[in-house]
Amino acid sequence: MQYIVSNIEELPKYASLFLEKFKNHKVFIFEAEMGTGKTTFIQEVLRQMGIEQPNGSPTYSLVNTYNSSVFGKIYHFDLYRIQDTEEIYDIGMEEMLSDGAYCFIEWPQVAESLLPENTIKIEIYLGEHNERIFKINLINTQKSLLCSPK
Repeated sequence: MQYIVSNIEELPKYASLFLEKFKNHKVFIFEAEMGTGKTTFIQEVLRQMGIEQPNGSPTYSLVNTYNSSVFGKIYHFDLYRIQDTEEIYDIGMEEMLSDGAYCFIEWPQVAESLLPENTIKIEIYLGEHNERIFKINLINTQKSLLCSPK
């Protein structure tokens, strides 16, 4: 599945579509170069989930925790500064991934061994005209996720 977002004003539409399409999934990993919009997109998804003022990226705290009246507990991880899996265990990520909460994970490479099946992987690329190209796939499956925005 692929989305092309031409400008930031389109983010609410795509965040809403994203939540509708993947409502049966809880763990989402984001891979992209720095500055391509991982945190910006996650913040818009959080707004669509009822979080009025999401915090910025948890680069230094490593995880931000939210509670949504509709979606329940939500974790937003930024693992950019994590060096090894021991640090992942130290912050309790294994328990957070297994408690049924929504998890949005930036820079997930160090945590790949902990990710459950049916994790959604979102890759974001900067296009030729500054648009953002979102490529979305299920991990551990060859199933296509094709759909178009409404």
